[in-house]
Amino acid sequence: METIVIVIHVLACIFLIGAVMLQSGHEGMGVIFGGGSSTMFGSTGAGGLLVKVTAGLATVFLLTSLGYNILTGNKVASQDSIMLQQNAPAAETTAPAAPAKPGVTFKDTGDDAKNQ
Repeated sequence: METIVIVIHVLACIFLIGAVMLQSGHEGMGVIFGGGSSTMFGSTGAGGLLVKVTAGLATVFLLTSLGYNILTGNKVASQDSIMLQQNAPAAETTAPAAPAKPGVTFKDTGDDAKNQ
């Protein structure tokens, strides 16, 4: 079942890209930033076969995305978390003791050392 949903999803992606690329841009790049005509769907309206095909393919894309998520999402929830498993207690590791440093003695080079 997952394979069928993925195949439909990939085909919808390919055809959706094609449908969007076939549409001609009437307004140019200014529409992205809020410019263009004052009507909601542009100067030609919302009709046209290509617009309806694009909307249908976008719907198929959305439904296959959600469907695949639902199909595969339950498998992860049924497994236990690795953090919750406590089969073996954690081995306590202790740092090795630092080697003892030899003592350092300083000779007093001040006035007291000269007097002795």
